[in-house]
Amino acid sequence: MSALWTSALAQKATGGDLSGPVWQAAGLSIDSRTVEGGDLFIALQGPHHDGHDHIKASLAAGAVAAMAHRRPAGLESDAPLLMVEDTLAGLRDLALSARERTSARIVAVTGSVGKTGSKDMLRLALGGAEICHASVGSFNNHWGVPLSLARLPADKGFAVFEIGMNHAGEITPLTLMVRPHIAVITTVEAVHLEFFASVAGIAEAKAEIFQGVVAGGTAVLPRDNKYYPLLRERAGQAGIDRVFTFGSHIDADARLLDYSVHADHTRVLALINDRPIDYLIGAAGRPWALNSLAVLCAATEAGRDLEEAAASLARMQPPKGRGARQTLPWGNGAITVIDESYNASPVSVRAALVTLAGLVPQLGGRRIAVLGDMLELGEAGPSLHADLADLIEPGVVDLLFTAGSLMAGLALRTGAKLRGGHAPDSTQLAPMVAAALRSGDVVMIKGSAGSRMGLIVSHLTELAVPMAPVANGH
Repeated sequence: MSALWTSALAQKATGGDLSGPVWQAAGLSIDSRTVEGGDLFIALQGPHHDGHDHIKASLAAGAVAAMAHRRPAGLESDAPLLMVEDTLAGLRDLALSARERTSARIVAVTGSVGKTGSKDMLRLALGGAEICHASVGSFNNHWGVPLSLARLPADKGFAVFEIGMNHAGEITPLTLMVRPHIAVITTVEAVHLEFFASVAGIAEAKAEIFQGVVAGGTAVLPRDNKYYPLLRERAGQAGIDRVFTFGSHIDADARLLDYSVHADHTRVLALINDRPIDYLIGAAGRPWALNSLAVLCAATEAGRDLEEAAASLARMQPPKGRGARQTLPWGNGAITVIDESYNASPVSVRAALVTLAGLVPQLGGRRIAVLGDMLELGEAGPSLHADLADLIEPGVVDLLFTAGSLMAGLALRTGAKLRGGHAPDSTQLAPMVAAALRSGDVVMIKGSAGSRMGLIVSHLTELAVPMAPVANGH
């Protein structure tokens, strides 16, 4: 077991007090349910759960020690503890220490959509898990970023961190902690409008990522985006002179020339710094093609070979809830389920519908969209939902199901022939969708996480039972 943290190093980083035997930790955990042998358990205290209540269970599950700011009752006197004033601050201290000791080239990714997929593509382009450390899932907030940074092994050559926000001012402390060599902004769109006066305000918040970029660092920016001039200006004001751009724009450094979307991959033809390149991405859709250009810009700027980085993207698999596909036995054949249930915004729903339109169902199958509410859109929410109606037409969608009070507006604007059904929530919609499906259908399920559209994916998965083989004879 290689040590990520020793008791001495963790004490030095946090200034805490040790009790119990010395230890070496191979990993960090903040969830007692997923503690692995050799982990240091960090007892974070949140609004609904307090990790201190699970220290004893974590130690029993194999954690070598726990970081805490109070000693829970009933714990053995010799339990291995690192006592700090506040465990979230202690986690940040570990993160800062990990950043100080690493020599890795670090990339930070933000943007209204596409952060997690771009981060996962970057991990592949930068050499894979053996060489490149990356944050898990969407660990991109005030605890996810320091946890991901504190998990950075000292010997990695590269690291990629996702940085998110839904309010102004949230990115600044995170980027100052990560101090990336390269900052990537995927796009700026109308997401989290509930907390901003305008999309320009969102652009300003995304531009906070430049505040942490190290001297001589690089920015990778979306050339097609309306707010590119603002982002470019903010990068310059932060002292970043080295800027690469990506998109379809004729002036983009990484320019999308052509692409084709297939059932399980996207083929891309691009011009990167005047160098033509043709490659595959193991995920389907135009957003993957565009974001792969940002990935290749960042990867080559970090020192990777362009051809090798591009070839690695064929191994990309869409994360759960972000385009992951599965074929389920259904009736006398199968259906294809596209799971986009992790999040939704007007731009990402439109992109998902365009991708759906480009797919060819099996014989007799249909393109079916199942949409849940897009949240955090503020006063514009009802109109932004209803405006999706311009894409709900034959050739794009053969049948539409909707869930939630906001999506009710889209259902009302959808023609009767395309209207599959509406329900107040995903729980009530799930059986309606299941009852309507037939062999050959392609079903795309999307909504904000709070809409819980993943329940419909789970419902279909549970119902998918292969037909019993037909016996010979009569």
